[in-house]
Amino acid sequence: MNLLEDVKESAKKLNKRIILPESTEERTLKAANYVLKEGIAQIVLLGDPDEIVKVAAEYQLEHIEKATIIDPRNNDKKQHYIDLMVKIRKHKGMTPEEAFTHVENSLCLSPIMIKNGDADGAVAGAENPTGDVLRPAFRILKTRPGINIVSGAFFMTLQDKNFGEDGLLVFADGAVTPNPTEEQLAEIAISTADTTKTIAGIEPRVAMLSFSTYGSSQHEMAEKVANATNIAREKRPDLKIDGELQADAALVEEIGKRKAKGSEIAGKANVLIFPSLEAGNIGYKLVQRLAGATATGPVLQGLAAPINDLSRGCSVQDIVDMVAITANMAVNKVDVKVDK
Repeated sequence: MNLLEDVKESAKKLNKRIILPESTEERTLKAANYVLKEGIAQIVLLGDPDEIVKVAAEYQLEHIEKATIIDPRNNDKKQHYIDLMVKIRKHKGMTPEEAFTHVENSLCLSPIMIKNGDADGAVAGAENPTGDVLRPAFRILKTRPGINIVSGAFFMTLQDKNFGEDGLLVFADGAVTPNPTEEQLAEIAISTADTTKTIAGIEPRVAMLSFSTYGSSQHEMAEKVANATNIAREKRPDLKIDGELQADAALVEEIGKRKAKGSEIAGKANVLIFPSLEAGNIGYKLVQRLAGATATGPVLQGLAAPINDLSRGCSVQDIVDMVAITANMAVNKVDVKVDK
């Protein structure tokens, strides 16, 4: 399967509004131009309109005129956004003066606009650290109902089509939470299953990974994974989740039949949940480098609405791909619009 091409075609049909707050950054603006040219999504650029138009002209980006350009310092809804920010953060003692400063910052304005129903998602990070991108999202959008943790999923496209779903595997968490609790690990599994279905359009078969299979090793680390599996099943009985499973039992049918008799996941898993960030991050990079897999992500999951982070070394194509992914994720965003 060609995951990214399928995702882009789906995004075109959805026609979602995606914010790019780093609006004068060269790669971001070129990506916006391509997205608008191909009709992958509607684009909202935050920044000084004159500066954006000037930079677009320098790079001969003729499709930028199709974007909606909003100046955080001067727009018709500025006072409303200030009032909304105060309302959201009043429990933290936010004043109108503090909110004024926040809404003039593009990274902060993005989730406020999404909260207000003026956009469906956002992509940033080409020139800003991950913390600066995600902090406002956590504070303003918060997490989805029943989910209290944000995690990062990687879509791994392997050359060997015998694994996963025609060579596609989804790994998590490889980006956010260092040492999840049993409850958090269960929520990561649930979020990743939903992300897999939304973006790849396949039925998730989730394996909760460990160094043990069905109690073959008695250790608290293995017990944590087994307990997390039970929690995930209780929360979402509609999902196919099994564990604890060793990686070979999860991926190789012959081994799965031998180590985990009767499991509908063993040997057939297309979603792998790692017990820690350390394991997940190492795992995806090993598969990427040693098996020649293409890694797409991290796709951030668990937020009420999608805001995705980029590497500061990202390419124009990386940004285009993440815009398309974010547009697809927006289908399942929680109705975060508040009373005006």
